[in-house]
Amino acid sequence: MSDAAPKATTATEPPARIDTSKPHSARFWNYFVGGKDHYEVDQQIGDEIKEIFPGLVDVAVTSRHFLGRAVRHLAGTQGLRQFLDVGTGLPTADNTHEVAQRVAPDARIVYVDNDPVVLAHAHALLTSTREGKTAYLDADLYEPEAVLEAAARTLDLSQPTALMILNTLGHVADHAQARDLVRRLMAGLPSGSYLVISDSTSTSPGMIAASEAYNASGAVPYHVRSVAEITGFFDGLDLVDPGVVQVTEWRPESDDASGRVAVDAYCGVGRKP
Repeated sequence: MSDAAPKATTATEPPARIDTSKPHSARFWNYFVGGKDHYEVDQQIGDEIKEIFPGLVDVAVTSRHFLGRAVRHLAGTQGLRQFLDVGTGLPTADNTHEVAQRVAPDARIVYVDNDPVVLAHAHALLTSTREGKTAYLDADLYEPEAVLEAAARTLDLSQPTALMILNTLGHVADHAQARDLVRRLMAGLPSGSYLVISDSTSTSPGMIAASEAYNASGAVPYHVRSVAEITGFFDGLDLVDPGVVQVTEWRPESDDASGRVAVDAYCGVGRKP
């Protein structure tokens, strides 16, 4: 994580600090969801992990589908018009702003990441409907107050906002620290705001083996957690039904191509009282 002050980004030149010699979580995930923004080293570890645990592909795909359902619920049923997406990852189909603005064209979305690979693709995220707005912050999860201050240039943080942290918190090795970062981000949002989290979980030997193989590859480690630890991120919030469940079990839709396959990834949506 960088120590630089958060800054808004428009179309940029690719940063020079991209390392293509080691696997990278955003590029690795992009490969699993069928994207094209990855290098040979990411595909190699991806193929290796598919041999160890083919179910990780289902985790990647169904977690993406959960994002769509959660955003549609919040923008549609709950009427939210502001989304703060921390740990953006590489753009694929149906990013947060696309889903939200399809429901509510006046929605405002701020993406937050400090990864050079994601930064190089920021221009792909910086699109918006005429009525809404989309912005990107080159900012650090480990500096939540600075993230909120910078996000306030685009969002009105006196109004309910959805904080999205999807498949990101595993980069924070210490669970207590990860919980504190989530708490500090939510502390800057008003009553009626929502927290949306999904992440891989240590709920099968295959997932644990896949995590160990990935962490041994030279990539920045990613730590899978227990369901109880995922649930702990929502302490103090009112969980939206059906609570913390597998990503395929959170308000599934009849046209969801992923079906109801069991996956080692859990999610939840919580409302700030």
